[in-house]
Amino acid sequence: MTQEVPPTKLTEPELAGVRNFRDVGGLPTVDGRRVRHGRLFRSGHLAHATASDAAFLSTLGLHTIYDFRNAADQRLEGPDVELPGVRNVNLPLTDPAHGAEFWTMVRDGDLDELRAALSDGQAAGRLSDTYREIIRDRTAEHSRVLHDLAADSVPALMHCAAGKDRAGLSIAVTLLAVGVERDAIEADYLESNATHRRYKVRRGDDSPSAMSPEVMQLLSPLFEARAEYLAAAFETIEQIWGDTETYLAEGLKVTPEIRERLREHLLD
Repeated sequence: MTQEVPPTKLTEPELAGVRNFRDVGGLPTVDGRRVRHGRLFRSGHLAHATASDAAFLSTLGLHTIYDFRNAADQRLEGPDVELPGVRNVNLPLTDPAHGAEFWTMVRDGDLDELRAALSDGQAAGRLSDTYREIIRDRTAEHSRVLHDLAADSVPALMHCAAGKDRAGLSIAVTLLAVGVERDAIEADYLESNATHRRYKVRRGDDSPSAMSPEVMQLLSPLFEARAEYLAAAFETIEQIWGDTETYLAEGLKVTPEIRERLREHLLD
């Protein structure tokens, strides 16, 4: 049964322990409709949500929270704060061991290690490859989300660690399924770069040398939302399935009936 939801766009809250939160409502579709406010939200993880953050989130009438973090993320950051009456679904979009040594190097490596691993476009290339892998290898997870939403698991909030990559891709796939314009999907994705939304880079050593301008420059591609990353995902859809319609129908097993129900639940 659908819960009561705010009928109009919420004034964006100042959340103390949850970064990158936003309502996806208002985005235009190719047929002239718009995503309904108060139905689909995105954010970083909820593990550090304060009592006031949780109180705000509880006003959204959420049905389901999708957590795309893996077990390693959850050990590092902690489990989400539980909200009364809200279903929590954990669908990891990367393997727990995926990149563990790499992220240890990001956190603890010295300048020479970071130069060797991240310079000359390597950092951006790694992110683009991750986006390609998620589109190619995680069709079952994206299919489940779309079928859930079509079955009225809304309002829903999707998050990963920073709310940028895994959540960003899952939001993008959902928006593709209801016909949101590509430019609007990209614009929403790039909102993660706003200063108040960005993931705070943390290193094991917070000395000036460990957080020097050169280190920050080497790390920045990993913590930015870049149009090239999302383009890599869209290109992968076209390379494997030919077009978005085939990707949805054959890759994600989303029938015309499921898509129509998604539109009913998510669009004005």
